[in-house]
Amino acid sequence: MKNKFMQATLILTIGGFLTRILGFIIKIIYTRIILEEGVSLYSLIMPTYSLLITIASLSMPLAISKLVAEEKIRSLKILTSSTMIMVLVNTFLIIIMLFVSKFIAFDLLKNKEAYLLLIACTLTLPFISISSIIKGYFFGKQRNLPYIVSNVLEQVLRLLLIIIFLPYFVKKSILIGVTAFILLNIFSEIFSIIILMLFFPKKVVITRKDLKPNLYTIKSVLSISLPTVSSRLIGNIGFFFEPIILTNILLFVGYPNSFILKEYGAYNAYAIALLSMPSFFVGAIASALVPEISKNYTHRNFKMVKRRFYQALVICGILGLSFSLVIFFFRLPLLKLLYNTTSGANYIKVLAPFFVLFYLESPIISTLQGLGLAKYTMKITLWGVLLKNLCLATLSFLKIGIYGLVISEIVDIIFVVGLNYHKIKKVMQNF
Repeated sequence: MKNKFMQATLILTIGGFLTRILGFIIKIIYTRIILEEGVSLYSLIMPTYSLLITIASLSMPLAISKLVAEEKIRSLKILTSSTMIMVLVNTFLIIIMLFVSKFIAFDLLKNKEAYLLLIACTLTLPFISISSIIKGYFFGKQRNLPYIVSNVLEQVLRLLLIIIFLPYFVKKSILIGVTAFILLNIFSEIFSIIILMLFFPKKVVITRKDLKPNLYTIKSVLSISLPTVSSRLIGNIGFFFEPIILTNILLFVGYPNSFILKEYGAYNAYAIALLSMPSFFVGAIASALVPEISKNYTHRNFKMVKRRFYQALVICGILGLSFSLVIFFFRLPLLKLLYNTTSGANYIKVLAPFFVLFYLESPIISTLQGLGLAKYTMKITLWGVLLKNLCLATLSFLKIGIYGLVISEIVDIIFVVGLNYHKIKKVMQNF
């Protein structure tokens, strides 16, 4: 059991490292191609895109992973039922977005160019959803190699597509270039799906009954995915309102739209992106932790649950402290090297000391989900989002620019991590 967990973590960490290195290269290239204007425009619609992806994927990887790991329902039945749910959700979401994208762009984000980008984002959703279902299956089986191989090859393809095609579209206009960059996700996700399917068992007997969605299985999937996605959904709704609240209040107090777009782009695309770049290490640990905690908790192996949680927490804490210190002291050369800019350096100086807690958030939430406490994490996330947006709205009236958002981010991290950790401590005292 120990070896399997460590092996899964090691594979995910190595694969995550390769994927993130490729991601570094991709980000360096595309930010230099689309320039700061394109980066700012992409940052503006990114909160909406994140919200759409959250709804479209419906936390299926985690739900499928948990059910497959428990081995109470046939894996094929889980995949079939999950696919039917995804088809219905994505169809509904695409129809809604075709009607509301113009309102979001024109009236909420105050940027007409965002309309075309939102439509492009919507078109990528079905492909992301299918990929998430298959990845959930392999996570549940604790077979992490297919996930890693597909991710690495997907990033390689994205890199090639960006290098070959993106400069051509940017020459047409920055808007067309950013739109093309979003639509490239369709090709990379299709490629990833094909790679993943090559790893499926070859000698599985599939019957007509297996292909028919099962009501019990659908309920089982939704009983896990809905509370989990609710938590993420709340977080993403808060993220969705972030640029809306910021833009409208800062415009009201006298900041020009050009300043808001540029500084929000620097905060999101450079400061937060750099601080969260090493999070793939934490993500690898958290991904391996959910099925491990779930399986041990189901078999009432509480000693192993505690051990795995504290192992993950210590590793993530050491990594978080190390990365935060490096980024804090070398923020200027890192920004210059990666993005050919120093925009966002002042925001990193304030955020970095608190981002140690950010690296603890994933293993804490993964443990709570493995213990069946997804509803609790949803409640804490809701209160965190409300607190963050209240702080953002209040501080934005003080004419401190983007620093209102910086302070709100810090308050949210401390609040969410603190209360979730307190809950785990309380639960484990009863083991």
